[in-house]
Amino acid sequence: MKLDKNSTKVAVIGLGYVGLPLAVEFGKHFTTIGFDTNKKRVKELSDGVDATEELEKEDILRSKKLSISANVDDLKACDIYIITVPTPIDINKQPDLSPLIKASEMLAPFLSANNVVIYESTVYPGVTEDVCVPILERVSGLVFNQDFFAGYSPERINPGDKVRRLTTIMKVTSGSTPEVADMVDDFYQTIITAGTHKAPSIKVAEASKVIENVQRDVNIALINELHQVFNKLGINTKDVIEAAATKWNFMKLMPGMVGGHCISVDPYYLLHKSENAGFIPDLMRTAREINNGMPNYFANDFLRELILRKINPSECKILLMGFSFKENCPDIRNTKVFELYVVLKNMGLDIEIYDPWVDTKEVLGEYNVEVLTELSPNQIFDVGFLAVGHDCILEDLKGQSLQFSKDFIYDFKHISSS
Repeated sequence: MKLDKNSTKVAVIGLGYVGLPLAVEFGKHFTTIGFDTNKKRVKELSDGVDATEELEKEDILRSKKLSISANVDDLKACDIYIITVPTPIDINKQPDLSPLIKASEMLAPFLSANNVVIYESTVYPGVTEDVCVPILERVSGLVFNQDFFAGYSPERINPGDKVRRLTTIMKVTSGSTPEVADMVDDFYQTIITAGTHKAPSIKVAEASKVIENVQRDVNIALINELHQVFNKLGINTKDVIEAAATKWNFMKLMPGMVGGHCISVDPYYLLHKSENAGFIPDLMRTAREINNGMPNYFANDFLRELILRKINPSECKILLMGFSFKENCPDIRNTKVFELYVVLKNMGLDIEIYDPWVDTKEVLGEYNVEVLTELSPNQIFDVGFLAVGHDCILEDLKGQSLQFSKDFIYDFKHISSS
C-alpha cells in the first residue's frame, strides 16, 4: 500500500506510555484513531488529561487528526494498525502473551485487503510471525503476505524522560516483505526526526529490542554486585564510580533496584526463548537473580546501619521516600520499592511511604498499601530511607523541609548530599 496523508487511516491500539505519544504524533499527519479499552483513560485523554504525565494538554489537543475512542467499531476501515499493549510475565516469570493475543483477536475481524498490522510490544524473536499472525489469519480468514501484512517496530519510550522523546529517538523498523518493510520505514519517518533503522527481518527487530534491556539489566547487576563488594571493604561506591568514569569508555551506572515494565521483565522473554531452543544463558539468569535480590539486600544493610549508629530499630519511625519505579515519574508498574517495603515491615519496623509523584488510589488498588503524597508539619520521623530520588524529594532534603530526629538518611546511591 502507498502512504497518503489525505487518505491513509491509522489506528493505535493501547494508549499507555507507548501508544499515546504514537497516536498524538501520527494524528498530526494522518487520520488516527487512538483506541483503549479503559473508558476512564479514554475520557481523560479526550479532555486532554494524561494521567501518566508524559504529555501536556496542549500536546494532545494539538493533534488535530486524532480521535480517542473505547468503541471497538471505530477500528473499522483503517489501513495501518499499531498494537502497543503490555507484555508482562506471570507468577512463574514466564512470558504472558495474553494481552497481545487478545488484542490480535479483537483486531482481526476488522482486517481487510492490504492492511498492515505493526506490533511495538517487547517480545522474544518469533512472536509476531509465529503467535500473532496465525491469530490474525484464523480470525479474519485472510492470508498473510497476500491479503494483509505485518511489521514490527520496537518501542523505545523512556517514561519520565522530558529530553529523549518519541520523535527524537531513532526507531528500528521492519516488515514482512521487502516492500512492506520500505513502507513501514517511510511511515515512521513521517514522525521520527532522529531517523530510522530498517532491520532485515521482523525477528531481527524483535531481538534488537529485547537485548537493549537485557544488556542494561546485566550491567546494573554488575554494579549492584560491586556495591556489595565495596560495602564489605568499607569503600564508598559512588566515589569509586566517579573515579572510574573519568575514563571515556566506562559505563557510568549506579546501584539500585531494577523495576518497571521493561528492564526487570524483558530478560525473561529471551530466557524463555533461549531455554526452549536448548541453550541456558547463565549470565542473563544470574543478573536477574542479583537484581531481584537487591530489595532484600538494601533492607538488611539499612538495618545494619541503624544498629551501627546505635539507633534502636524497634523504636524508630521511618520514612521511606519514593515509591514509583524510577525518578520523576508516576509509573508504579513492578516497582521494587514495594518489595523493599514488605521486607522492612516483616522486620517489624514502623515505616510510612512518601511519594508526591504517585496516584494514591492506584497504589492502594495495585499493592494494597497507603502512600503519603504530602507531609504535615507535625509529622515527625526519626530516620529516612531514600528509595527513589525524585527531584522534589531531594529539594526538600536540601532545603531541610524534610528533617529526621536521628539525623540519618539511608541513601544507597549517595545522591541526597550531592
